[in-house]
Formats: sequence, C-alpha cells, structure tokens
Amino acid sequence: MDIMRYLLAAVFFAVASLLFAQTKTWDGKYDTSNIELTVVYFVPSDRTPLPDWRDRVDYYCRRIELFHAREFQGQSKLTTVVHPEPLVSEASTAMLRRGDADRIFFRTLGECDRRLNFGDGPRKAFPILLALSEINWRPLDDFYRLHPEDGKLVFEGNINRQGHHFPGATSGGARATYLADRGIGWGLVSADGWRVPYRGSDCVIYHEGCGHTVGLPHPDQGNGSVMSGAQYRGWISESWLDNDQKSRLAWSPQEVEVDEHMTLFSKFRAVPDPAVPTPNQEVRLALDWPENAKAKSLRVRLQTAIEIPWIEVPQSWEGATPAFASLGVFDRATPVSYRVDVELEGGATAELWGYFQVRSDPGENPQPLTLSADLAFPTEHGTAAEVIAELPSDEIDLLALVDVEECWKLGEWTKEAGELVSPKQFGARIELPYSPPEEYRLKVIVEPLDTPNGLLLGQRSGNNRFVALLNYSRDEQGQSALENIDGQNVGNDSTFLGQVFQQHRLSQVIVSVRKQQVTVAVDGNLIINWPGDRARLSLSNYWKTPNDTALFLGAYDCRYRFHRITLEPISGQGKLLLKTE
Repeated sequence: MDIMRYLLAAVFFAVASLLFAQTKTWDGKYDTSNIELTVVYFVPSDRTPLPDWRDRVDYYCRRIELFHAREFQGQSKLTTVVHPEPLVSEASTAMLRRGDADRIFFRTLGECDRRLNFGDGPRKAFPILLALSEINWRPLDDFYRLHPEDGKLVFEGNINRQGHHFPGATSGGARATYLADRGIGWGLVSADGWRVPYRGSDCVIYHEGCGHTVGLPHPDQGNGSVMSGAQYRGWISESWLDNDQKSRLAWSPQEVEVDEHMTLFSKFRAVPDPAVPTPNQEVRLALDWPENAKAKSLRVRLQTAIEIPWIEVPQSWEGATPAFASLGVFDRATPVSYRVDVELEGGATAELWGYFQVRSDPGENPQPLTLSADLAFPTEHGTAAEVIAELPSDEIDLLALVDVEECWKLGEWTKEAGELVSPKQFGARIELPYSPPEEYRLKVIVEPLDTPNGLLLGQRSGNNRFVALLNYSRDEQGQSALENIDGQNVGNDSTFLGQVFQQHRLSQVIVSVRKQQVTVAVDGNLIINWPGDRARLSLSNYWKTPNDTALFLGAYDCRYRFHRITLEPISGQGKLLLKTE
C-alpha cells in the first residue's frame, strides 16, 4: 500500500511539474513562459523610412514566432508587438554613428527605451525591446553590399563558395543584452541584418531579439543552431535551439502532434537556381516541399531596388507541387530580392524571403547607377570614406586574457562565464596582461553591484602610468578625474563632478589616450577632456602594481562586474605580457 501511495505521489508530482513548469531566463531569475517582444523600426532624423517597412518587419515577426513555438512546444510563448509608426530618432545618422558599435547600441536603445517608457507598469510577460535600425554602424549600401574604400565601392558582405548571400557585413552589426536588474532585454539589429532579406536574416533577428536578451550565450561548441552559426547556413526554419540550452531555461521535451502548418514552415525552401546567374540567363527558385504536400497557390514577387514596388511574377505548374518557380531573366547585373508565399490544399501557409545577385562575372560585383543616400551622404566629420579611414580596425579582447589565478591582484577577484567581478574593499586591483601601444582607445562595459564608488582604469601614456578615476564618492557627490596631474589627484583641472554610474545599470566607458590628450566618455557623454603634456601624468604609490608597463583595473569600496574590456590600437604596437614579465 505504501509503495502504491509512493507511485501515485510520484506520478502526481511529475504531471504537476509538466503542467505548472515555467521557462526562465538563463540565470533563472525571471519567468519567460510568456515573452512580449516590442519591435521598433528606428530611423535617424535625416533618413526616410522604407515604403514597405511594415511588410518586412511583420515577415520577421511571423518567422521568429513560429520558430519559438516549434522549439519550445508551447512551454514558452513569444508574442511580437510592432510599434505602429517608425520611431524617428532625435539624432542624425552622423550623430548616431559616433563611436564604436557598443556606443551606437547604448545610444539607440537608450533613446527607444526612454521614449517608449519601456518596461514600466504591470507586466503579463517578460518584456524585450528590439530596434531594427534603418542604418548600419558605418556607411554601407546593403542592397548592393558595397562600402567606400580608397575612393572605390568595394564588396562587403557574407557570401559562400556557391554564391549564396548571408548577413554579416563588417559595417553592419547587431548587439543585445539581458538587463537582469530591470528584468528586460535589449536588442539592436542594424540594416544589414534585416532590411535586405538574405538567407539567415531571420536567424539574426531571433539570435539578438530573443536569445541574448534572455541571457542565452553562444553554445560552447559552434554548430548550426540559432545561437551559433545558423545565420551563415540558411533560414531560421532550417535551424534549431540546442536542447541543453533550452533545458537550462527550464524547458522539458514533450511529444507533440504533427501540425501541417509547422511542417510546411520547417520543410519549405526556395533557393535561387543558378545561385549566381548572369544577365539574360533564366533564373528559377528550386522549391522544397514536405512529403505528400499539395500546393493550392504560389505567389512570387521580386525587387531590383529596395525603394521600388515589388514586381509580381505569374506562376503555373502541373502535378501536386511545382519543383521550380520562375523569376524570368535580368538584362543587366543587379541585386535581386524575392519573396514567395505558398498555401497548401489543407490551408497551411508559408512564406520565404531571399536575395541573390545577377553578375556578369562571378567575381565582379554589380555597381549601382546612382549612389544610395548612405554612400553619397557627407557626415559632419567628412565623407563616408574619410570617417571609415579614421577608425582603428583591430580590437584586442583584454577580458579574455584575464586569468584570475595567474594575474597579479590585490583582493579576491573572480571570473565566471567570461565576466570579471571585483571585491568590495579599499584599493582592490588586478593587472591586465597587456602593455598598450603609444596611442589607443580602451572600452569597458561595467556594472556597479553596490552603491557606486571609485572605479579605476589604470592607463599608460609613453612611460607614464596614471588612472582614470570614475564616480569616487565624497560627501554623496560623485567625482571623476585623471590621477595624478602634476602630482595632484581628484580635484585637479580634469575633475568632473556628478554621478556617472547607477547600481545594477550597465555603462560603457571609453578612455582615449593620445600623445597630447586624454579623454573619457561614459555612456556617450564626454566627462573628461584633458589636453596636456603626458610627462605631467603619474600614478600614486597607493595604486601601483608590480609591472609598470601593464594596464590594470581598480575598485574602491564597490563591487564591479566587467562585461567587456577591449582595446583598439591607434598608433604604435602593444604587447601581450607573459607571466614572468
């Protein structure tokens, strides 16, 4: 009898766990059984919205909703809400592009968040804010996939050996973060990731909009899953979420009934044939269908310029399903976007958008007859090519170099899941195993875990070491400065008064060290601009570390979590420091 009671209790708790299980964020902190993704079409003040922007945004929303439903089997429901009008920025293209990708990310999402009062009020679902931007990080015609370089328009995109295009231009980009303190997610996809529908663009939308925003990292081993290399392989319907990642989110596998609509979503493909057609060559789309499918309708449309209306191409076929859809011929080299809508006899529907290029020669890129606004538009810093030329190209991941067991340190510094955390004590510091070049730009994304107090970023200019001190609290007032200048610490002529950090809020700090100038910006605001002879800079004995050539981090009575630490060389050569140095 006791055994029977035990078995019944076990069955009850097993069933109850299935019925009442809730998926969670990666850290287990928030319920994600319902997710509401707010999608904003973000347009700079000097740009014109795409005439069919809503069609494009709705397409991606439908794709990622279906993918999420398939992968989570109803245990987590994703609902997308599209902001009804383009959100026209308060800033111009040139203003938005100031700084690196991280700075652009925080500037764009900060504006969207503020203007929508995002995450305020009662919640019925986990809130995510995704901005689909009209522009890229840097000048790029994403329809032709060309950027300016040395007075020429040069191809920049992701194309495999077969000639299939995928998202991934260097001038484009995407960022996302999970803001655990507020219980929300932020995502940004630039124009190259969504405006032109390359195969894999829907993977980018989910990766940034629904993956990183709930804390999902990249898998330990690279694969074709949506949190790894899916965007370089095909549409999101051809991808998946790793089961071990879903399990970490409290998902459990279940048997589900076969659904014709979901099967069509997973199996239908429309791939250009040939992949790289030439002018006056017939172009088709090779169609893949689920087994035993019977097509009721097939609609095909195309574009040869992103701002013109879609052109419909009539279709006909014999039998249950057509093997190909016709696109006709093109009389010149040109990019082509296409969209395909199908319906089966049973009522299931699917749509796919794609892209290819007609080329006179496989290695010759189509050239536009007129320059797009992005390539022709002069920024306030000069022409697009001049802006690109002044940006440093190499970036060193300093955070990845930190081994808390090997680096010299004072205090119990810890590193987990790639993030470094300082102890809460006076004078805590850790050396970074890197000696910087003569001129460089240090970028740090940091989060105070306590009431903010001094954060120190140890620098070197020439043979002189010094620190950028941020948010040192004295009499409840935040103070920031370069230390030391002429032997004087905070209070010298570089001092900025005011709080620059908030507890549990991520901030980006950029320290630029030039031969005759040091600047410090926090979240896009320049707080220190010190022009002077670097011989005037020095480091107090209190903050010294054993290696006089190394960069270092310091914290004063506050725990800081470092999410990213990178360095861009501007001039000179940096050096990786060995343990013995």
